[in-house]
Amino acid sequence: MRDTIGITILNIALPVLYFALVWAYGKAFFSDASWAKKWKSTLLAVVVLFHLFYLFLRTITFDHPPVTTVYEILSVLAFAVAAAYAVIERQSKAKETGYFILNLSFFFQLISSLFIRDLLEVPQILRSNWFGLHIASALIGYASITISAVYGLLYLMLYHEIKANRFGVIYKKLPNLETLERMNLIAIILAFSSLTFAILAGFIWLPYAFASFSYADPKLLGTAALWLLYGVGIIARQKGSIRGRTIMALSIVAFFIALFSMSVINLFFSGFHRFS
Repeated sequence: MRDTIGITILNIALPVLYFALVWAYGKAFFSDASWAKKWKSTLLAVVVLFHLFYLFLRTITFDHPPVTTVYEILSVLAFAVAAAYAVIERQSKAKETGYFILNLSFFFQLISSLFIRDLLEVPQILRSNWFGLHIASALIGYASITISAVYGLLYLMLYHEIKANRFGVIYKKLPNLETLERMNLIAIILAFSSLTFAILAGFIWLPYAFASFSYADPKLLGTAALWLLYGVGIIARQKGSIRGRTIMALSIVAFFIALFSMSVINLFFSGFHRFS
């Protein structure tokens, strides 16, 4: 019988830690609490490390990547959102948007912790490390897509506040438009890089996992289209062809395409992605 006490403790602790993290970022944003401004990034690093250890512990305890049920996937997605945001915060040096992003991690992990079940027996193909890398990198990509859409919404909100000469909490607390655009670009680059790795890992893993499959699978085509959209967007942004509200609107459109791919296509049209 496997020792799952550590997993159980972390499973209970993680939603509490994410709640504390969201609370700290909220206090910093809405109340200008000095202690929250000072310690929130450190708390973020601690929570991300604890979550990474939790996922590692599940992997070695149950001998399969923690992506075999929807509730395991939600936990990985919570981690991916927090980790991606940590990278964006560090790269951009802007720390004012964490409250809006990390609420997603809290929600995903809360649902996961409430309903997750420990699977001792799973199909052999789901024990593959390539499978784990494929799913994990795809989830990091989708998390980054979600974050880029959030920045798109925040950018448009701030833009309309400025145009309407309303200088309320949104104007006072959010980074300026240029910073939000830079943070959005970092998220887009992270999404593109992660999807690139997910596609490569999938191409390597698929022939070994399935006797018959098609690279024309709707889910693969949808992911490839999303990857291409982000690649073209990055090139166009770097050349100065699109920027500002246009690229923010594209980020939001890309999010809905990703949502459609993960839900409708995955459930009803994909031949071999339904197990995930």
